[in-house]
Amino acid sequence: MASNSVAYAFNDGIATITIDDGKRNALSPAVFKGIYSAFRQAEKDKAIVILTGREGILSAGYDLKVMKAGNADTLRMLRAGYSLTARIMEYPYPVITASSGHAYAMGVFMMLSSDYILGVQGDYTITANEVAIGLPMPRVPITVMKQRLTPAAFQRAVTLAEAFNPESAVSAGFYDELTSVDTLMDTARARAEHFKNLDMTAHSFTKRRIRAKQIKAIRRQVPLDIMDAVRFALQGGKPKR
Repeated sequence: MASNSVAYAFNDGIATITIDDGKRNALSPAVFKGIYSAFRQAEKDKAIVILTGREGILSAGYDLKVMKAGNADTLRMLRAGYSLTARIMEYPYPVITASSGHAYAMGVFMMLSSDYILGVQGDYTITANEVAIGLPMPRVPITVMKQRLTPAAFQRAVTLAEAFNPESAVSAGFYDELTSVDTLMDTARARAEHFKNLDMTAHSFTKRRIRAKQIKAIRRQVPLDIMDAVRFALQGGKPKR
């Protein structure tokens, strides 16, 4: 385990990666290090992955303290987050995200990079809130959301920062299935067991084939989004028109 906030457990071909910082699961440089380390180990174990958070929240997105610092750690954090989307999208075995609640911004983009997404019934929201807080939506999240959401939901999520409840998140494409909090992990494991029946070579090849354009775009967009973040900071947090 590379981070105190990221735990890795492997059993019978299934790896569970749990993000839990005891708070809002902010994605800091240390947390990203833990997630990358866990995925490396999962790939060595040839494991189907279940990615999950703590009770009530998957992730609130980037660590705002690091973001506001505006230093080298900020840029490294942004690079790690945006690059993680491609890492998950091309992971050679199925990736299931089991979310027990809120997901915001980078937490949403991480989730949408998965192959299968489980949510729970409840009173919470899923939102990419960049535009609502004055940030032009970066290129990488646009690419990730466009390949997962319905066209109408994509427009509302990106340009209007719409907050989706669990039911509307299913119809929008954020979730594939809703379950109860009590059965979330059992359902995730059941789906993972079912996915064991796949030919993993064919799964990996097909996944890379249908996502090749998006993955290539993400790798091209990461440095552009980082440069935009630097310019945005130099302009005092106001987008240049």
